[in-house]
Amino acid sequence: MRHTGAVIKLLLWPLRWIFRILFALLILFEEWGWEPLRRAFAWLASKLPLRWLERRLSTLPPYGALIVLLLPSLLILPIKLGAVWLVAKGRVLLGVGVVIAAKVGGTALLAWLFHLIQPALMRLGWFARLYERWTAWKAELLAWVRASAVWRSARALKAGLRRWWRRVRGRPDA
Repeated sequence: MRHTGAVIKLLLWPLRWIFRILFALLILFEEWGWEPLRRAFAWLASKLPLRWLERRLSTLPPYGALIVLLLPSLLILPIKLGAVWLVAKGRVLLGVGVVIAAKVGGTALLAWLFHLIQPALMRLGWFARLYERWTAWKAELLAWVRASAVWRSARALKAGLRRWWRRVRGRPDA
Protein backbone atom coordinates (compact mmCIF):
# COMPACT_ATOMS: atom_id res chain seq x y z
CA MET A 1 0.00 0.00 0.00
CA ARG A 2 2.92 2.35 0.72
CA HIS A 3 4.10 1.97 -2.85
CA THR A 4 0.85 3.23 -4.35
CA GLY A 5 1.97 6.87 -4.16
CA ALA A 6 5.27 6.04 -5.82
CA VAL A 7 3.50 4.13 -8.59
CA ILE A 8 1.11 7.02 -9.19
CA LYS A 9 4.03 9.47 -9.32
CA LEU A 10 5.82 7.21 -11.78
CA LEU A 11 2.73 6.99 -13.98
CA LEU A 12 2.08 10.74 -13.84
CA TRP A 13 5.69 11.71 -14.53
CA PRO A 14 5.37 11.49 -18.36
CA LEU A 15 2.15 13.52 -18.24
CA ARG A 16 3.89 16.20 -16.22
CA TRP A 17 6.60 16.50 -18.88
CA ILE A 18 4.08 16.51 -21.72
CA PHE A 19 2.14 19.34 -20.07
CA ARG A 20 5.35 21.21 -19.32
CA ILE A 21 6.41 20.98 -22.96
CA LEU A 22 2.97 22.03 -24.20
CA PHE A 23 2.92 24.98 -21.82
CA ALA A 24 6.45 25.89 -22.90
CA LEU A 25 5.37 25.92 -26.56
CA LEU A 26 2.35 28.05 -25.75
CA ILE A 27 4.44 30.47 -23.72
CA LEU A 28 7.09 30.66 -26.42
CA PHE A 29 4.39 31.58 -28.93
CA GLU A 30 3.10 34.23 -26.56
CA GLU A 31 6.63 35.54 -25.89
CA TRP A 32 7.55 35.77 -29.56
CA GLY A 33 4.18 37.08 -30.62
CA TRP A 34 3.06 39.26 -27.73
CA GLU A 35 5.03 42.44 -28.36
CA PRO A 36 5.06 42.38 -32.21
CA LEU A 37 1.34 41.59 -32.27
CA ARG A 38 0.66 44.33 -29.71
CA ARG A 39 2.54 46.83 -31.86
CA ALA A 40 0.68 45.63 -34.98
CA PHE A 41 -2.68 46.01 -33.25
CA ALA A 42 -1.69 49.43 -31.89
CA TRP A 43 -0.73 50.46 -35.43
CA LEU A 44 -4.09 49.22 -36.70
CA ALA A 45 -5.86 51.07 -33.89
CA SER A 46 -4.01 54.24 -34.88
CA LYS A 47 -5.28 53.90 -38.46
CA LEU A 48 -8.85 53.36 -37.29
CA PRO A 49 -10.63 55.93 -35.16
CA LEU A 50 -9.80 54.10 -31.91
CA ARG A 51 -7.72 56.66 -30.03
CA TRP A 52 -10.80 57.58 -27.99
CA LEU A 53 -11.13 53.92 -27.00
CA GLU A 54 -7.46 53.72 -25.98
CA ARG A 55 -7.89 56.80 -23.79
CA ARG A 56 -11.05 55.36 -22.22
CA LEU A 57 -9.46 51.96 -21.59
CA SER A 58 -6.41 53.49 -19.93
CA THR A 59 -8.65 55.29 -17.39
CA LEU A 60 -10.77 52.30 -16.38
CA PRO A 61 -11.08 51.40 -12.70
CA PRO A 62 -9.44 48.11 -11.69
CA TYR A 63 -12.50 45.85 -11.89
CA GLY A 64 -13.62 47.48 -15.14
CA ALA A 65 -10.18 46.68 -16.54
CA LEU A 66 -10.57 43.09 -15.34
CA ILE A 67 -13.86 42.74 -17.21
CA VAL A 68 -12.21 44.15 -20.35
CA LEU A 69 -9.38 41.65 -19.95
CA LEU A 70 -11.89 38.77 -19.98
CA LEU A 71 -13.79 40.03 -23.05
CA PRO A 72 -11.41 38.67 -25.75
CA SER A 73 -11.91 35.15 -24.40
CA LEU A 74 -15.66 35.54 -24.72
CA LEU A 75 -15.34 37.02 -28.20
CA ILE A 76 -13.09 34.20 -29.41
CA LEU A 77 -15.38 31.43 -28.11
CA PRO A 78 -17.96 31.64 -30.95
CA ILE A 79 -15.12 31.68 -33.48
CA LYS A 80 -13.63 28.52 -31.97
CA LEU A 81 -17.05 26.87 -31.96
CA GLY A 82 -17.39 27.80 -35.63
CA ALA A 83 -14.00 26.20 -36.27
CA VAL A 84 -15.17 22.98 -34.56
CA TRP A 85 -18.28 23.05 -36.74
CA LEU A 86 -16.09 23.42 -39.85
CA VAL A 87 -13.98 20.45 -38.78
CA ALA A 88 -17.13 18.41 -38.12
CA LYS A 89 -18.32 19.27 -41.63
CA GLY A 90 -15.06 17.92 -43.06
CA ARG A 91 -13.40 21.28 -43.67
CA VAL A 92 -10.45 20.45 -41.43
CA LEU A 93 -7.88 22.82 -42.95
CA LEU A 94 -10.30 25.72 -42.89
CA GLY A 95 -11.24 24.92 -39.28
CA VAL A 96 -7.59 24.74 -38.23
CA GLY A 97 -6.91 27.97 -40.14
CA VAL A 98 -9.75 29.69 -38.30
CA VAL A 99 -8.35 28.52 -34.94
CA ILE A 100 -4.87 29.77 -35.83
CA ALA A 101 -6.21 33.11 -37.08
CA ALA A 102 -8.31 33.44 -33.91
CA LYS A 103 -5.27 32.66 -31.75
CA VAL A 104 -3.10 35.24 -33.52
CA GLY A 105 -5.85 37.87 -33.61
CA GLY A 106 -6.88 37.17 -30.02
CA THR A 107 -3.28 37.41 -28.83
CA ALA A 108 -2.86 40.73 -30.66
CA LEU A 109 -6.06 42.11 -29.13
CA LEU A 110 -5.21 40.83 -25.65
CA ALA A 111 -1.67 42.23 -25.80
CA TRP A 112 -2.98 45.62 -26.89
CA LEU A 113 -5.64 45.66 -24.20
CA PHE A 114 -3.30 44.45 -21.47
CA HIS A 115 -0.78 47.16 -22.33
CA LEU A 116 -3.51 49.77 -21.86
CA ILE A 117 -5.12 48.38 -18.70
CA GLN A 118 -2.18 46.82 -16.86
CA PRO A 119 -1.71 49.80 -14.48
CA ALA A 120 -5.34 49.52 -13.36
CA LEU A 121 -5.09 45.75 -12.97
CA MET A 122 -1.97 46.08 -10.81
CA ARG A 123 -3.99 48.13 -8.32
CA LEU A 124 -5.82 44.89 -7.48
CA GLY A 125 -3.58 43.30 -4.85
CA TRP A 126 -4.58 39.73 -5.67
CA PHE A 127 -4.06 40.34 -9.40
CA ALA A 128 -0.62 41.87 -8.82
CA ARG A 129 0.38 38.85 -6.71
CA LEU A 130 -0.90 36.39 -9.32
CA TYR A 131 0.83 38.34 -12.09
CA GLU A 132 4.10 38.30 -10.15
CA ARG A 133 3.82 34.53 -9.63
CA TRP A 134 2.92 34.04 -13.29
CA THR A 135 5.90 36.02 -14.54
CA ALA A 136 8.25 34.18 -12.15
CA TRP A 137 6.89 30.79 -13.27
CA LYS A 138 7.09 31.84 -16.92
CA ALA A 139 10.70 33.01 -16.49
CA GLU A 140 11.59 29.69 -14.87
CA LEU A 141 9.92 27.73 -17.67
CA LEU A 142 11.64 29.81 -20.36
CA ALA A 143 15.00 29.34 -18.63
CA TRP A 144 14.37 25.58 -18.67
CA VAL A 145 13.53 25.70 -22.39
CA ARG A 146 16.52 27.88 -23.26
CA ALA A 147 18.86 25.55 -21.35
CA SER A 148 17.63 22.52 -23.29
CA ALA A 149 19.71 20.88 -26.00
CA VAL A 150 16.84 21.29 -28.47
CA TRP A 151 16.74 25.05 -27.91
CA ARG A 152 20.51 25.43 -28.18
CA SER A 153 20.54 23.33 -31.36
CA ALA A 154 17.73 25.38 -32.87
CA ARG A 155 19.56 28.62 -32.04
CA ALA A 156 22.75 27.29 -33.62
CA LEU A 157 20.80 26.20 -36.72
CA LYS A 158 19.16 29.63 -36.94
CA ALA A 159 22.54 31.39 -36.65
CA GLY A 160 23.97 29.09 -39.32
CA LEU A 161 21.05 29.80 -41.64
CA ARG A 162 21.49 33.54 -41.12
CA ARG A 163 25.20 33.30 -41.98
CA TRP A 164 24.38 31.23 -45.06
CA TRP A 165 21.70 33.73 -46.16
CA ARG A 166 24.12 36.64 -45.76
CA ARG A 167 26.69 34.81 -47.90
CA VAL A 168 24.05 34.04 -50.53
CA ARG A 169 23.08 37.72 -50.63
CA GLY A 170 26.75 38.74 -50.83
CA ARG A 171 26.94 40.34 -47.40
CA PRO A 172 29.75 39.57 -44.97
CA ASP A 173 29.02 37.97 -41.59
CA ALA A 174 28.03 40.52 -39.01
